[in-house]
Amino acid sequence: MTETSRGYASALFDLAVDSHIEDLTQKALHEVKTVLCGTPDALATLASPAIPMKERLAMLEQVWGETLPGDVMGFLQVLCRNGHIRELGDCVTAFDDLLDTARKLSTATVVSAVELTDAEKDTLQKRLEQRLGRTIRLECSVDPSLLGGLIVEVDGRVMDGSLKHRLHEIKEVMNG
Repeated sequence: MTETSRGYASALFDLAVDSHIEDLTQKALHEVKTVLCGTPDALATLASPAIPMKERLAMLEQVWGETLPGDVMGFLQVLCRNGHIRELGDCVTAFDDLLDTARKLSTATVVSAVELTDAEKDTLQKRLEQRLGRTIRLECSVDPSLLGGLIVEVDGRVMDGSLKHRLHEIKEVMNG
C-alpha cells in the first residue's frame, strides 16, 4: 500500500466521520471496488489517457449516478483526475484499516492444527479481547503441519503456541 493511497483514504475517512456516514461510505467503497476490480480492464479504461477525462468521469456518473454518496463519487472522480484510480483497492483497504482503528477493532488470524469448535472460537475471542483491550474479529484456518496448538497474529504481533514451535524451542535448548 502506498502513502498516496493512505492519504486519499484518510481524506475520505475524515469526510465520512464529519458526516457520520462511515458505514455507508465503507459499503459504497466495497461495492465500487467489487465492480471495478472485478471487471476486466475497467480500471485501465478509467486510467487511460487515450480517453478524454470528460468521458472517463461520465462513465463513473453513468454507472453509479445517484446511487453513491456524494463524497464517494467525488473521491472516485479525484482518483481518476489525478491518475490514481488504479490505487482504488489499496485506498479501500486503507479506509477499512482507519475505520477498524477508530473502532478499536482488530482481526486475529488464527491457524490451528484442527478445526476449532464454535465454543473454542468464542473462548479465544473473549480472551484476546480481554488481553488486548480491543474488539477482535477472528479469521480461522487449519494447518495440519502444526501438530497441535495455535498460531495467532493480531496487529503485527504473533503468538505462537503451536506444538511444532514448542518442539523447535526444546530442540534449540537441547542443542545449546
